[in-house]
Amino acid sequence: MIALSERQRQTLIWSAVAVLLTLALLALGPVLTPFVAALILGYVLQPGVDGLVRRRVPRPLAAVLIMVLALLVALSLALIVVPIVQKELQQIRVQLPGLMAQLSDAIAPRIRDWFGVEGGFDRAAVREWFSGQLAAGGTDLASLLLGYVQSGWSAALEVLGLVFLVPIVLFYLLLDWPSLRQRLWELIPPRWQPTFADWTGEIDTLLSQYLRAQLLVMLALATYFCLVLALAGFQLWLPIGLLSGLLIFIPYLGFALGFVFALFAGLLQFGLVKGALLVAVIYMVAQAIESFYLTPKLVGERIGLHPLAVILALLAFGYMFGFVGVLLALPLAATLAVALRRLRAAYVTSSFFRREQ
Repeated sequence: MIALSERQRQTLIWSAVAVLLTLALLALGPVLTPFVAALILGYVLQPGVDGLVRRRVPRPLAAVLIMVLALLVALSLALIVVPIVQKELQQIRVQLPGLMAQLSDAIAPRIRDWFGVEGGFDRAAVREWFSGQLAAGGTDLASLLLGYVQSGWSAALEVLGLVFLVPIVLFYLLLDWPSLRQRLWELIPPRWQPTFADWTGEIDTLLSQYLRAQLLVMLALATYFCLVLALAGFQLWLPIGLLSGLLIFIPYLGFALGFVFALFAGLLQFGLVKGALLVAVIYMVAQAIESFYLTPKLVGERIGLHPLAVILALLAFGYMFGFVGVLLALPLAATLAVALRRLRAAYVTSSFFRREQ
């Protein structure tokens, strides 16, 4: 039997405790969702609270003011976007079968000329499918939430937590942020504190730079979309522009979602050819501006979070840990980016890499 020293036994015990704690956190994912969401919001809003505190505003009042400001911004966006999205869904339910019929009339002759077969859409089937899919378009939010809650205790806990617990947890986190940070710091062994401070400082810098740059990109593109869509005559220029700009935060996927929403609006308002051309030109120009100017200028390579890495993190952590993983995807991606950067630096300076043949 191998004899272990006291230090080795302590290391083994605390490693086992860390593993068990990690497994418990993973098992309690749905319960922890509001706490994780509040922690991420607290990280984003905490600099604003600190700024008010430095201006001699009491910390409880500063936390309330920042939370109210964030809530007002979210409600303003919701009040602008949600009613018009519902109206858009109603228009799609009424007009899209006819639009599909026009598309069938335009495509069918070409299919017959090119391939010698009859093509096109079954208009009755298209109308029946869309009626079934969108028949619940006027369903109120209460019945939707009720059905979600009835799907299981896990879903019920997530809904209740996100609606009621997140603001409460967020307030106490913002209120006690300095003391919580100090208590966590005191749990780190003194011999690891310099390294830990270096790591967390780099991760914090990476995250703050990325979030700040992405916010500027979102605001710039939202302004562009709103102005150009309004000039093009889109009736829903404001919600489409805001959505398209804000969804840019999700690389590529967000742009595609905004494009699809604008395409439906353009087809319904301007018809098949004009609507498709307008949306294609507007969004191609936006993609060029974002790729060749905004992202290199505002985000830059120095931040080190490539859009593909963000997509991979969202998919991977979401698959492994569910909604909690989606919430933690960006911080975990930043942590992995810092770790990989340091691993690469250690590798290229190692004797194994530099040793001559």
